[in-house]
Amino acid sequence: MTTSATRSRENTRARLLDAAAQVFAEVGLDGASVEVVCERAGFTRGAFYSNFESKDELFLTLAASVGEERVAAVRARVEEMAADGALSEGCDPIELVQDIMDSGEDDRLGVMLMSEIRIRALRDEAFGAAYLAQEREMVASIARIITDIVAAGHLRLREPAEAAARMLMIVWEGMTVRGAMAGQDAAQLRRAGSEELGRLVSMLIE
Repeated sequence: MTTSATRSRENTRARLLDAAAQVFAEVGLDGASVEVVCERAGFTRGAFYSNFESKDELFLTLAASVGEERVAAVRARVEEMAADGALSEGCDPIELVQDIMDSGEDDRLGVMLMSEIRIRALRDEAFGAAYLAQEREMVASIARIITDIVAAGHLRLREPAEAAARMLMIVWEGMTVRGAMAGQDAAQLRRAGSEELGRLVSMLIE
């Protein structure tokens, strides 16, 4: 496949994913058809099926992309803070976490999308297993970031990094869902989530 063809395929997938995120968040997986997703993206069914085998595969790809984008933003912020010396010994871990999480791009659409994904995972055992496998990878990525922060700041965790990562992720998800229910905007969602994570971190750090 030529470079031009590869880029065209990547662009098609990206547009389908963007369209699917909007449609699925609006009407849910069961209410969204392949035709509607294709119409929103400006493609035919053929373009869809040349990139994804089914809506379930598209949904899982969306779940992975949302999580990967979030982790990438956090990693970039951590690296930036490390370069500035903000992770040195004596740093305030609570303020540190709040600063890091404020760098994200969480919004109501993303919260709705991930909620739809979890509902689908609850209803379908095979889909749920695939979703949990993705989640384990996400927890491992977050654990690596936590390990780097702890090492740079000469901090000590009360729990293993992976357990801490899982707790942080669960609290963040819970707060953003409740914030979205309350009508909070993107900035408010991030603030509410980071404040709760700060409280949790205070219990995880010795």
